[in-house]
Amino acid sequence: MVMTLSAHSLRFSWDNKRDIFSDISFTLKPGELFCILGPNGTGKSTLLRCLIDLLDLHSGSVRLDDTDIREMDRQELSRKMAFVPQGYDVAFPYTLLEYVLMGRAPYISAFSSPTEEDVRIAVEAICEVGVHHLIEKPVNEVSGGEHQLALIARALAQKPDILLLDEPTSHLDFGNQMQVLSLIERLRDRGITIIMTSHFPDHAFIVSDQVGIMQGGKFSMIGPAEEVITSDALRATYHVDVRVEYIEVADRKVCIPIRYRPGSLCPVESILDQILANFSDPAHRCTNCGFMPEQENIMIIQPDGIQV
Repeated sequence: MVMTLSAHSLRFSWDNKRDIFSDISFTLKPGELFCILGPNGTGKSTLLRCLIDLLDLHSGSVRLDDTDIREMDRQELSRKMAFVPQGYDVAFPYTLLEYVLMGRAPYISAFSSPTEEDVRIAVEAICEVGVHHLIEKPVNEVSGGEHQLALIARALAQKPDILLLDEPTSHLDFGNQMQVLSLIERLRDRGITIIMTSHFPDHAFIVSDQVGIMQGGKFSMIGPAEEVITSDALRATYHVDVRVEYIEVADRKVCIPIRYRPGSLCPVESILDQILANFSDPAHRCTNCGFMPEQENIMIIQPDGIQV
């Protein structure tokens, strides 16, 4: 059953002192594709993890239709939403098929084994992303790009209504980037709601219904790609001289970087003065670095066991 996803006044902080993001609100209808752009460190990946309840929000709520996702058990939520991270290391040599079959976990009860139907769904997902030739290969021996495709296949095996993709084209070569974007379009056309983060504004022009530019922990703009992705908006976001131009042969707008515009120089002297001031204060010295406050009768144990 397709569902509406809505975020209401989301706020998150690691230490409850400095917000990673705040005042985040949007609503997506079934089958919409929302692309989130923004510089590194602005909270895009953290937002995705909050949207699927992997991290606890400090305030606000995420709802599927009228239901707060915090009221849903993990199995129920996993049948409705799937998350593809940027990638991570796999310690065990699962075959790619076994790895993708893990996406069927929300449908398999404890102490049960995958059924033929589960295997069929996993194989279909593997074929859809184009890594069927690796189906018996250990997943910790495939390339970074191939692993990214396997992660997408595992998410598709969950049969979700809503798919969250954290930089889905990272680690991919140019051909596989276009393959993944084509796959994303097909999934959207099937009615799957998709939220993806990206560092490529051009990708938003290719696949997105809505675009949000995230900067300083907030959305500075949300709307159709044609309205949001402008030369001025990209210059303000990424601090580069860029032109957004319509290219007839592509039948769409493209982003063309012109040159790098240096930002303000790092204030080396003021930073160094502050560090040296702290360094001279015994209370700020780092024992892990071998510096300790002056104390009487300190006995230091060297790594070889010799007392000094």
